[in-house]
Amino acid sequence: MLCWKFYICPTTQECVYFSFHFCNICKVLELWTKRNFRCDCGNSKFGEFSCKLFPNKDVENIENSYNHNFKGLYCTCNRPYPDPDLQEQVEMIQCCMCEDWFHEEHISLNSPNEIPRDEEGEPLYEDFICKACSAVCSFLTLYPKTIRAAGGQPVAPVTTSKDKSVVEDIPPKDGGAGKLENNVCSDSSIKDNLVADANCESVSDGKKFVLGESSQNDDSSIASSHATCILGADSVVSESKPLFLSKNWRDTLCRCDKCLDMHKQKHISYLLDKEDSIAEYEKTAKQKREEKLQQREGAAVNFFNNLGHVEKMEILNGIADFTDEFRSFLGSVDPSKAITAADVNQIFENLKNKRRRV
Repeated sequence: MLCWKFYICPTTQECVYFSFHFCNICKVLELWTKRNFRCDCGNSKFGEFSCKLFPNKDVENIENSYNHNFKGLYCTCNRPYPDPDLQEQVEMIQCCMCEDWFHEEHISLNSPNEIPRDEEGEPLYEDFICKACSAVCSFLTLYPKTIRAAGGQPVAPVTTSKDKSVVEDIPPKDGGAGKLENNVCSDSSIKDNLVADANCESVSDGKKFVLGESSQNDDSSIASSHATCILGADSVVSESKPLFLSKNWRDTLCRCDKCLDMHKQKHISYLLDKEDSIAEYEKTAKQKREEKLQQREGAAVNFFNNLGHVEKMEILNGIADFTDEFRSFLGSVDPSKAITAADVNQIFENLKNKRRRV
């Protein structure tokens, strides 16, 4: 799995397994996923402490990149989450490239209504790319509009290039990021991106791709071709804007040799990997949870089946007694009030008293 779920504490950056099993000495904050990142548990940051899962670790994870998320700060506003200055926390959206989190009002949209959602407010997009990162992959706007989730989002303007063999990225007016270094937005020159895009030449063999129109061939078969570039369009993207991408958009990406090389030069080859997506991570995590639940249920059933008749009846009667007592308790309390620890203790105390009388 390319993406891992990570947590932070005052001393280290840790993976989900460490946070669940070993870190019980401090407040743990969830970062969600980080791409190609290694857990710092047990390395030089811990002194003499060693990781209980993988004791033989490198002294330092030199390929890790730590952005402001690792200080508990997010978005362009550089605020913590939860924000102590807000009475009501607002929803944030994660960029699939830099993996930072952004408030809806800080993603350079005219209105939050431009975010693709259904009538119930659920997202209609699979991935989001922030404005800074879109400068690195503005070539995505050269694909058909179907790659972008519907929702009234503006489309970057396209102009004709004099050099018909070059697809260029034009830097944003506000001096956004030029490229991603280890998945972190940087403010370096965009020249590398222009060179990379220049390598993606159009192939004039009668199979040119027409912007804004659906291809006559299947997207997956075209994207898998290494001979013909489907971005063979004489166009220049003049602006970078946040992108909301539709389901399975990665399957549409061109995989010709020159586009593969362009992705490599831009350090964004992971966009071609469907398993890199948040949707795929959540799908895999859900499958693992279901498998563990089935294993636990299976173990419980096996345990119960191996008991004698008397033990089975005691368990079933105990469950029935608890259910009756809990229902009785719920019927006697004010439904508008929260159930306290004292209430739970009283339920079990009542059960003990009933057993003594029996």
